[in-house]
Formats: sequence, C-alpha cells, structure tokens
Amino acid sequence: MNIINIESADAVMKAFDILESGGVIVYPTDTIYGFGVDAKNDAAINKLNLIKGRQQSISVLAPDKKTALSWANISAEEKESIEDKLGGNTTVIFPVKNGIVSSIILGKDHTLGVRIPHHKFCNTLSSIASNPFTTTSVNKHGSFPLNDPDIIINIFGHDIDLLIDGGNLEGNQSSVVFKLDRGELIQIR
Repeated sequence: MNIINIESADAVMKAFDILESGGVIVYPTDTIYGFGVDAKNDAAINKLNLIKGRQQSISVLAPDKKTALSWANISAEEKESIEDKLGGNTTVIFPVKNGIVSSIILGKDHTLGVRIPHHKFCNTLSSIASNPFTTTSVNKHGSFPLNDPDIIINIFGHDIDLLIDGGNLEGNQSSVVFKLDRGELIQIR
C-alpha cells in the first residue's frame, strides 16, 4: 500500500493510475473518507465488497451536474427536479443509462446513487477518470465510518493500494439522500 498526501502535486494522477489498473483507493471527500474503485470493473467491485463484508448498491462520484445528468435515463422534467439537489453532501438516486457502471453496484430499477462533493481532489479525479468511481464509507459493514488515516491504515492497509491522506476528517457521511421514484423526488435519509 502507498500513502500520498493530498497536497502532493501527483496525488490525483497516482489515484487515477490505481483506479485505471483495477486497484482500490481510499480518499478524503468533503464529508468522510471513501473507498474508490472503477465502477465498471467487476473484479475491483468484488474486491471492495469483500473488504467491506457486504454486497449492495454503491454510489459514485460525478465531477459536475452536466456529467451526472448525462448518465440519467429519465425525462427532461425529472432531470430538472434532481438538478438542484445534486452537490455537496447530498446523494441523489436515479435510473441511469446502460453501460454507465457495472450492474453489480446498481440498485433496484437500474438506479445509481450519485454525489458531487465540494472537494477539489474528488472533482479533479472524477473529471479525468475514464469511468465513474465508487464512493462508499471506509468501514466494515455495520461499523462506523473511519476518518483517521492511521486507523484506516491499521485496519485496511493490507487491502488497499493507495491512501490519499487528507488528515483527520471531522465530517459525517452523506446525510441527505434523495431517490427519484416514479417521477417524484423522495428524501429517504
């Protein structure tokens, strides 16, 4: 496992290289640390599910609203209803087009959770990545998310390829989640 400080000039490119090669990264967001893998790479997703000890849908990061909306398989009216909810610590779940991500991480009715964090590293990496990448809390299923790089290394150091060290984070996971359900945007958390 490699560790690189988020302030390093090559932090984004090192993370990019790991994602492209099917590896697992841990990176800071505007809320908590996240596990990242290429969201189209089944082997990487399966490895992530083994690390977390569960198998369920996984959200991804988008660099901006235009990109997120280009993935959507919804009407123009529905796009308008979710557009102002995208951004920050909000995750929006909506149906997406085929081929955007692996079916392994999709939810019911071909839905995907998408978040656009207010975080320079995340936005830069997601804008250059060939495919969307996952954003899921750094923890074992059912445990509290970890925000201390030393603890993350101690628990997951042998499972991950790269840790982008952004120091101890004080945030909480994405706390507002909206789901588009039959044309209606419903707050589920």
